[in-house]
Amino acid sequence: MVTAKALNRHVCRHILVLSLAAGLGAVPVLAENRPHQMLDAEMMAGQDPAGMIGAPDRGPSEGAGPYDRLIIRGVTVIDGTGAPPIGPMDIVIEGNRIVSVQGVGTPNVPIDPDGRPDLSVVGNANTVVHEIDATGMFVLPGFVDLHLHTGGVPKAPQAEYTYKLWMAHGITTGRGVGFGPHDWTIQEKNRSAANETVAPRMWVYPFTGAGGEGWGNRNIHTPDDARAWVRYVKETGGDGLKLGAHRPEIMEALLDEAQRLGLGSTAHLNQMGVAQMNGIDAARLGLGTITHFYGLFESLYNGHDVQPWPSWVNYNDEQHRFSQVARQANLIHEQGSSEWKAFLEELLELDVTLDPTMSAYQASWDVDAQKYAPWHEKYTLPSLWDFYEANREDHGSYYYDWTTWEEVAWRDFLEVWHDLLNDYKNMGGRVTVSSDAGYIYNLMGFSTIQEMELLQHAGFHPLEIIRGATMHAAETLFEPTGRPIEFGVVRAGLLADLVIVEENPIQNLKVLYGTGARRLNDETGEVENVGGVVYTIKDGIVYDAKQLLADVAKMVEEQKRIRETATEQGGS
Repeated sequence: MVTAKALNRHVCRHILVLSLAAGLGAVPVLAENRPHQMLDAEMMAGQDPAGMIGAPDRGPSEGAGPYDRLIIRGVTVIDGTGAPPIGPMDIVIEGNRIVSVQGVGTPNVPIDPDGRPDLSVVGNANTVVHEIDATGMFVLPGFVDLHLHTGGVPKAPQAEYTYKLWMAHGITTGRGVGFGPHDWTIQEKNRSAANETVAPRMWVYPFTGAGGEGWGNRNIHTPDDARAWVRYVKETGGDGLKLGAHRPEIMEALLDEAQRLGLGSTAHLNQMGVAQMNGIDAARLGLGTITHFYGLFESLYNGHDVQPWPSWVNYNDEQHRFSQVARQANLIHEQGSSEWKAFLEELLELDVTLDPTMSAYQASWDVDAQKYAPWHEKYTLPSLWDFYEANREDHGSYYYDWTTWEEVAWRDFLEVWHDLLNDYKNMGGRVTVSSDAGYIYNLMGFSTIQEMELLQHAGFHPLEIIRGATMHAAETLFEPTGRPIEFGVVRAGLLADLVIVEENPIQNLKVLYGTGARRLNDETGEVENVGGVVYTIKDGIVYDAKQLLADVAKMVEEQKRIRETATEQGGS
């Protein structure tokens, strides 16, 4: 029996696709409201090409530059290495590269103009120059989010919506796992690289077996199949692999071929396969990044070989899946035990990056707080909200009857997870920042900042968090290629990917949210919002971050208007 609510969701999704396609020159294929494939469905996000709409060409008013010479004046630099803030500094950019980061004085002392870099470029009368007075502001490297999905039908088929949310929050590089259908993603990657669109740099890590026309519907059954697919990813312009918990001979072939070809790797070691391929198993085969928490706890079981699932569990019921995963907190060797230390030491020796995506699960320990986050009303598409709301079809929408018992279990689980991440970081391991947004009331862009806050809750200093979102993330991407990093640090010679904010994020990470942070103004007696990214710079092109958010808000309002009109017409 189809309920009235389900029918309404189905109709609204079709309205969504038509409305977003209007005026864009392409009407996508309508997606059916079909049940999702529960087995690790998030890994397949965006793999259905139906309805994906690429970003429009960058308009003449979207981003200024690159300039022959751009100077950011008087800024305090947080360079991404973990070093303390330093300023005032002048940053000189020529084209898409930083050419100098120069100290120009002492705090609270007037700056001598004669000691500052010159705006002019010698030997060329036709140069285009520009300067930004960033006195009192802070500059950071562009953020790198290592776990992104573009959206797609039915959530957000228009890539522009997602890209601008990311860029408005200073995300200049993203690892798509995956972004969308393979051929479409490679096209979007190339357009972003040429700055034809307003979008972060795109590193493409398709999920195992995903491919375009050159791969077809081939399945991976043997190690030879696995190697052939890895070669296909390399040949078509992919940067790495998003893997599951594959059986050992397949996993070994995938990772061996990836290392041979200079491709990176990350894995969601899903619960259906983790009993035969946990975190330490995969690390020993050469896995570069473990994303989420899957495979970590299973590597530390004390008295168990597999998770002791209750007899009534059905993994295809997502509330079973997500409630039971939190019951692992008391199944493992304790923090500080010899087994705990040995596990982390081996991960460190194998140079594994942990990419936790805690923000993707934030609603699990406080569903109401995540559901009523202050940015939803203005920046969340109604179609995305439909997807979020509890139902049995959409992946991650599993709050059918989410109780205090589940939230308490998740809080206990989170505490142990925090300890593991913090200990690994303290030993010298890389822990990065990523979001896996688009599920569970988790909104693109905003969720990356939430992840930073969660890491501070785990015991990380904000400088360690910023390093995880910049230099360490860049190292994670570049190490498999054998090339030095090209972004991730505010340093001469690197690409001009930068974030400029008015407030100090080390003092309060909340100032990085597009909605800002709440603060009482003692002079006026009023509570006001402060912060938000002012400028996002990618490849030397300066974007007004607040205008990008305004563009997103317009898209949300337009979809609301179209829905209201459709409802009125349907009732007449």
